[in-house]
Amino acid sequence: MNSLHRFVHKPHLLTNIVLKKFSNNVLKTRLSYNSQFNRSIQRKNYSTNNAKVHTRVEEELHEKAHIDYDRVAIKWNPSIAKLYEDALKYEDGSAIASSGALVTASGIKTGRSPKDKRIVDEPGSSNDIWWGPVNTKLPENVFLINRERAVDYLNTRKRIYVFDGFAGWDPKYRIKVRVVSARAYHALFMRNMLIRPTIEELETYGSPDFTIYNAGAFPANRYTTGMTSTTSVALNFHTHEMVILGTEYAGEMKKGVFTVMHYIMPVKHNVLSLHSSANEGHKGDVSIFFGLSGTGKTTLSADPKRLLIGDDEHCWSDDGIFNIEGGCYAKCIGLSPDKEPEIFDAIRFGSVLENVVYDRHTRIVNYDDSTLTENTRCAYPIEYIPNAKLPCISSGHPKNIILLTCDAYGVLPPVSKLSPSQAMYHFISGYTAKIAGTEEGVTQPEATFSACFGQPFLVLHPARYAKMLAEKMRQHSADAWLINTGWNGGAYGVGERIKLKYSRAIIDAIHSGELSKAEYESYDVFNLQIPKSCTGVPSDLLNPSRTWKGSEDEFKHTRNTLAERFIKNFKDYEDQATAEIISAGPIIS
Repeated sequence: MNSLHRFVHKPHLLTNIVLKKFSNNVLKTRLSYNSQFNRSIQRKNYSTNNAKVHTRVEEELHEKAHIDYDRVAIKWNPSIAKLYEDALKYEDGSAIASSGALVTASGIKTGRSPKDKRIVDEPGSSNDIWWGPVNTKLPENVFLINRERAVDYLNTRKRIYVFDGFAGWDPKYRIKVRVVSARAYHALFMRNMLIRPTIEELETYGSPDFTIYNAGAFPANRYTTGMTSTTSVALNFHTHEMVILGTEYAGEMKKGVFTVMHYIMPVKHNVLSLHSSANEGHKGDVSIFFGLSGTGKTTLSADPKRLLIGDDEHCWSDDGIFNIEGGCYAKCIGLSPDKEPEIFDAIRFGSVLENVVYDRHTRIVNYDDSTLTENTRCAYPIEYIPNAKLPCISSGHPKNIILLTCDAYGVLPPVSKLSPSQAMYHFISGYTAKIAGTEEGVTQPEATFSACFGQPFLVLHPARYAKMLAEKMRQHSADAWLINTGWNGGAYGVGERIKLKYSRAIIDAIHSGELSKAEYESYDVFNLQIPKSCTGVPSDLLNPSRTWKGSEDEFKHTRNTLAERFIKNFKDYEDQATAEIISAGPIIS
């Protein structure tokens, strides 16, 4: 028997090696937590092997979901090492990467299924929800059918995993979230993405505010009313539950929690929820970054000169900014230690790698290989980032609102200063561009708009979030900036993508105050204000008309084409937008 064969059949041997190799302060803390927690459980005589004495969690699952705890082993908040062992033993496609991260496979679905998302139409929330393509109505009785189908599947498993955690770092607003899943991969993923409770918090945790039943390996019945496929991702604000069928992609759980917070925070607490990253300077100045996938939101907010509050989901309350999550979910395609050292180094023991390609002998991951999917990902605890701010909360209010776009037309400036009304216009628009070759059927740069830079997760009308953001910006005198991390000198295929070092230099100039004092010039059609100079960035690069490689007529035509797309898209929101916001968009003479 060779050494690799021995590890496959006795994964605990390899786990022990990984534990020794990747010991560090964070890991030691977590191991200490697990050891203390396990001893605490033993002292309380909590044992799933004892048919006569059942834990509080087992009793709750039996009462609320009819889980047969005498037949199904319920693994509550298990350690990282135990989840590794179970994933390696029971789940195909699992392996340990050379870095120590757990490699996992999500099956057929390697991304979210937004067309299969449903929200239950019930009296308590129906009037607030922005019904339409983003939020499709589901009758409550159909939700209950899907819930029973999911629970029935979980009851057929020999073991299920339960993780109790929190969403929201501010104790004043956080909610208790329980995840019930059939896969160790899903449990470890949500262990990383939710906020991990302390021993004391677990002992007083009580019942959850929201529960996710993940039976993703089992299909939905596509013939059930309201179903259009074998995949169903359904939320019920009345029962405070989410049910997943027909997809094992872990990101559905993460975004499900965010959708819940996108409803609860504005409606119940008058707190603005944001699809953004956030960081803090050493003087307490906070910046928030909005941007769709591929715009550099995660990369640019991971600034070694600033503390990272979070990379994706935040809330802005009267008390400041707080992260919703306990971890980060970074794209891995093209990842390198030179371009993104903080993210690269965070991929270690305890992290979850999704759908990556690796060398079967060395276990070294090839981050440039998109054979399985372009959407390769890694989920890791936020404390794996050296400059993370813990706890992930700031009493400072954002001074800079940064809207990121990847413009493949090559006509938006690398940086523009926005007026408050322009900030609202571009926030509601949420523009970026799909690039030829990244999706089937896309042969030319294609403008795409996602309201509030996170349309698939919105629950309320975009104008409600925009109005709250405008009020916050006025109250705290925040500046707004539009930054293009896409193309310059021409459209995709002719021009060049703006170098990361230039985008970083622009962000640095914003944070230092240089750009707030800079001299500006006007940019036609989009009516933007462009700085004439910025340290570390070639001056000609700042105005796209000066670097355009084609004729002036081609440039104007391309700029007008994009402007027309903006105007057409915004017509969907004009009924709820003020005249001031509408006039802040592009004007074609």
